[in-house]
Amino acid sequence: MARIDRVVTSGTFSLDGETFDVDNNVWIVGDDDEVVVIDAAHDADAILHAVGHRRVVAIACTHGHDDHIDAAPDLALRTGAPILLHADDLVLWHMKYPDLEPDTHLTDGQELTAGGVVLTVLHTPGHSPGAVCFYAPSLRVVFTGDTLFQGGPGATGRSFSDKPTILNSIRTRLLTLPADTVVHTGHGTDTTIGAEARSL
Repeated sequence: MARIDRVVTSGTFSLDGETFDVDNNVWIVGDDDEVVVIDAAHDADAILHAVGHRRVVAIACTHGHDDHIDAAPDLALRTGAPILLHADDLVLWHMKYPDLEPDTHLTDGQELTAGGVVLTVLHTPGHSPGAVCFYAPSLRVVFTGDTLFQGGPGATGRSFSDKPTILNSIRTRLLTLPADTVVHTGHGTDTTIGAEARSL
């Protein structure tokens, strides 16, 4: 039986010489046997507690900002799961981990599977060059990281981000999904594609 678990972890986000306290949504997608962890943020122990006895198939990163990847190497070490990141975000990854590489580079249209749930990778640059979303049509959900939130697009005021690019990504890759698709975000509360289509 497919299921989605959310773990909220707390830590910091640092970029451009500034650091902020943040709470992140970590999404665990799959069934009672195997899962994909989306955005291993801050606290590997809390994530492992939520995973329980299940096998972690992959640690999938929506983007390379440090608050979304800072528990990924520890989680990978403890589960044996590969870390997946789009190559266009390696510049951000290497700010946090200059001597470590992700195991696999995500590509647009790639499919990840865990517990019978298929997640399709949608490259949605703008918040960062290699930002991606993970769309699970069978569950009618999309995991948007920091690309789309309740109330609009993610922030674009920092290095390696671009507002026209994120707006184009949202319009062409996300707002084309069914209106009742639930949007599971990287921070904060859920929304739907239909609700955000109206606000955008």
